[in-house]
Amino acid sequence: MAKMTHRTLPDLPSFTGSAFFPGDAGYAEEVSGFQAAYTHRPALVIAAADAEDVRTAVAYAARQGMPVAVQATGHGLSVAAEGGILISTRRMTTVRIDAERRTAHVAAGVRAGALIEAAAAHGLAPLTGSSPSVGVIGYTLGGGVGLLARQFGYAADHVRAVEMVTADGRLRRVEPGDALFGAVLGSGGNLGVVTALEVELVPVRTVYGGRLVFDTPLVEKALETWLRWAAEAPEELTSSVTLLGYPDIPQVPSLLRGRYVASVRIAYNGPADEGERLVAPLREAGERLEDDLRTMPYTESGSIHSDPDDPHPYAATNALLGELTPEAMRGLLATAGPDSPVPCVVDIRHLGGALHKEGPTRIAVDHREAEFLVRVISTHGPVGSGPDEVRDRHALVRERLAPWTLGHSLNFLYGYGEYADEAQTRAGYRAATYDRLAALKAVHDPQNLFRFNRNIRPATGSVDPAGDLP
Repeated sequence: MAKMTHRTLPDLPSFTGSAFFPGDAGYAEEVSGFQAAYTHRPALVIAAADAEDVRTAVAYAARQGMPVAVQATGHGLSVAAEGGILISTRRMTTVRIDAERRTAHVAAGVRAGALIEAAAAHGLAPLTGSSPSVGVIGYTLGGGVGLLARQFGYAADHVRAVEMVTADGRLRRVEPGDALFGAVLGSGGNLGVVTALEVELVPVRTVYGGRLVFDTPLVEKALETWLRWAAEAPEELTSSVTLLGYPDIPQVPSLLRGRYVASVRIAYNGPADEGERLVAPLREAGERLEDDLRTMPYTESGSIHSDPDDPHPYAATNALLGELTPEAMRGLLATAGPDSPVPCVVDIRHLGGALHKEGPTRIAVDHREAEFLVRVISTHGPVGSGPDEVRDRHALVRERLAPWTLGHSLNFLYGYGEYADEAQTRAGYRAATYDRLAALKAVHDPQNLFRFNRNIRPATGSVDPAGDLP
């Protein structure tokens, strides 16, 4: 039984995990996460040990009329809880691999790196993203654009079952054919707390990949070369480009210190000799500051992007583009390039391939016709620009890219939680998809218990929630 004092919260039930109130030892650690710009401030934290703890917490919140937030790693936190209940799932770290069926059962707090290691022991790999420290559940519920996305598509298309607790306090297992199944995948945590996923694994042991880093004078040429080259790349090859300026400080390797560079990241599911042939045109763009392309075990695939591991304050916007024209690229660089008054990391991901295709079950991942995903990320606070400056600069980026924009990815929309509204959430979906999600929300969470997110508000009209997504 949990050790707790009930204080201002009546009739708190017993459960296996722990409870923390504001001021308790451990409360600050429990509410903190990777995103340092926002922090939950709930009236109660329930550190769940298992799915039954989650069910108990949701049922209690519903009885008390208290909204619910969920956190595993805190990477995607933008809308912080003020009051209510935070369910911390980071202790729910069970992974079970079924090598014969090529599936993994992944609990709510599992990070990508742990799943990668568990699957690798059986010669398999999950469709994880660039960072091993990101939570598998949150990444997948937002769609999941992985390292090999052009070959295998969205991670959410490879989910076989969802275990979740809905606002009525029921623990459910939903599978293809259930209306909730397709709605949960792509809508984040709007319809309940996911306690586990059953996901497909792929027979990938190694990947040919790494980075080609070009110095400031070659940035424009490297970009032009990559765009032409990407148009002909096979689906087995997924690539992206990051543009960023490194500060001139001792903590940065001397080779990169004070430079503005273009880093081309490669992940190819194929033999090294073919990989070398495929990337040869990229190397012709000029001398590289860094060139570490190699065949690596999939367990080392996090080195391709080398995403930061330390918590920090950040905000990001993004746009899904139908095409990335020279004019669009000029606008992007003019607003978020090396001369921007707000330091920006520009991340351009090549989509297409299997990402264009619907999975066997229609899920809530739209704008699949997009050819590129453009992200702009900025730190703010003591180590960056002010939040208002960052927001205004990112708004200018979206304005310049608007003629080619189909929508945006909610999974890559960080920060600005105080400005989150219905229009922002709608832009992540086709109109018919959003209306269906709102109708399901009205059925399964009519009080909008799960609202600390890019919120889908319960519909008030007569949209029929039955059936598959449109």
